[in-house]
Amino acid sequence: MQCNVRGGISDTKPATAEIQAIADKVKSQLEEKVNKKYPTFKATEYKSQLVAGTNYFIKVQVEDDDFVHIRVYESLPHENKALALHDYQTNKTKQDELTYF
Repeated sequence: MQCNVRGGISDTKPATAEIQAIADKVKSQLEEKVNKKYPTFKATEYKSQLVAGTNYFIKVQVEDDDFVHIRVYESLPHENKALALHDYQTNKTKQDELTYF
């Protein structure tokens, strides 16, 4: 799941059940930041970046043609920290490419 080069961002991949679980775990953090509830929250694709842990850039469908991009940080296992929503971009479309943000 992680990219081979430390610091580099992987190619875009279809979202997996694991990526959906990561998105679900930070959904409430995003809803709090944007002051909005998302009845639909479906991860569709992602990129990952290996750092001291892993950054996940996830495209999430929140309505028929409304998407958000979220950046989630997963710390190294020995740090035993919760997943954290580090940044997000709203008003995205299905065609918008995931990029570093």
